[in-house]
Amino acid sequence: MSKKLTLSQACEGMVRYKQATGKSENTISEYRNTFKKLALFFPKNPLFVSITRAQLIDFFAWLQNDYISNPAGVAPRGKRRLGAKTIRNIHTNLSALWHWGVDEGFVKSNIVRKIDPPPTSPPVIQPYTKDEIEQILKGCLKTRAWSTRPNTVTSRATGVRDKAIIMTLLDTGVRASELCGICYEDINMSSNSIKVSGKGPGRDGKERLVYFGRRTGQAIWKSLLPRIDQIRPNDPLFVVGADEDWRPLTRQHLRLLVSRIGKRVGVNKAHPHRFRHTFAINYLRNDGDVFTLQKLLGHSNLSTTLHYARIAQVDTANGHRKASPVDNWRL
Repeated sequence: MSKKLTLSQACEGMVRYKQATGKSENTISEYRNTFKKLALFFPKNPLFVSITRAQLIDFFAWLQNDYISNPAGVAPRGKRRLGAKTIRNIHTNLSALWHWGVDEGFVKSNIVRKIDPPPTSPPVIQPYTKDEIEQILKGCLKTRAWSTRPNTVTSRATGVRDKAIIMTLLDTGVRASELCGICYEDINMSSNSIKVSGKGPGRDGKERLVYFGRRTGQAIWKSLLPRIDQIRPNDPLFVVGADEDWRPLTRQHLRLLVSRIGKRVGVNKAHPHRFRHTFAINYLRNDGDVFTLQKLLGHSNLSTTLHYARIAQVDTANGHRKASPVDNWRL
């Protein structure tokens, strides 16, 4: 067992190992973000083997009580404290670090497993309403009314592309990162299907097929017309920038795009993942089965999908209470 491996060396070694096993760039980025926080708490870069359970308990207490996050990126969200889910994810990442350390013989045990992660509540799922979706689609195509001419709006230059993005998110339930990773060769306009690379090692880690309807297919086709003569099989399906100088759509671009459209049309808390929620809830409301939904969403654990099923069942019960002829007719 090496006694000279520092904390920063251990973090970098674990990241390199995860890269070698094919973990996605997003996963690697999450590890690095966790390790940056660890480095802030341990500025003297101690030996990896010297870190104790008590010190890590202090680290998690610091995260909850003292650490202030200041997210950057294309859509800065201001300073704020970390949520319980974020701290739980950090706990998971550190457990992976110490698990790697045990496997490599750098430490004797995974001390993170001896620290309880913070409890988290199930996420509040807020699907979009039909009216909100209609407003968002209108917001894709038209600008906000002019301040000097309240009845005047103009067409948006990226409206056709933005409408195709929104309809694809809504019709397939794909994750934001999955949408950004779709290439031209992944889409089949004959079968109205898209090959999606989900979470997992490498591009082929968890491939699955998702499907879209006729209107979404038409929207995608229209969005491709400006590039249709030059597009190559491995080019991204959705891009940003000018036709001659385009760049791949990123999760940050997508989040900012949806947020801005939402604000423009008065839809609160508009973000890409809500389209996934909306797809799942409406799939079950329309008598889709939970096992097929699990495959379409790319969930490895059925319990995640069942969370949507419980919401749909509540909707059904509430709907019956409103529509019950015996109660409404007062028989």
